[in-house]
Amino acid sequence: MNVTPVAYRYARSLMELSQDQGQLAVAEQDMRLVAETCLNSPDLVLLLKSPVVKADKKTNVLAKVFAGNIGEITHRFMGIMVRKGREAMLPQVAQAFVELYRVHQNIVTVEVLSAVPLTDAVRAQVTEQAQQKHPGKSIILSEKVDPALIGGVIVRIGDEQFDGSVSRRLTDLRRKFAENPYRP
Repeated sequence: MNVTPVAYRYARSLMELSQDQGQLAVAEQDMRLVAETCLNSPDLVLLLKSPVVKADKKTNVLAKVFAGNIGEITHRFMGIMVRKGREAMLPQVAQAFVELYRVHQNIVTVEVLSAVPLTDAVRAQVTEQAQQKHPGKSIILSEKVDPALIGGVIVRIGDEQFDGSVSRRLTDLRRKFAENPYRP
């Protein structure tokens, strides 16, 4: 999901407010819950984007969905977003907040896409490589399995990507054969 600059502004506002109140960790847990809920509930996202549903109904739905699971600051913040007509951006704001929190806490997320589940040895090796690249930062490993890779791994750290997959090597090989300079 692409996160817009406006979503980052809202996320920064919530971050500053929660820091002032000493509730930064609580707000991060809340926004992670909001992001996961929105990711797993397309109906909720559709409701938030709907211009037909009134703001008070959206506020009630959000209150019921997250009742007892989020803190007061996050609850009031979501109410403000609904009043401002920005409720459709809630999934983006939640994602932006989690990203900003990780930057604030010096946490680096390493995404590993592999053809098969990682072994402990490979997991340790990836973590060590990430630690060398980002010294002094905490590393969180996010693992996903994609059999289409055939073998190998794709590692993403921020904007950087290392593609050591077999499918990539086959694509490169195909491209080289297509550029055959020995044609008669």
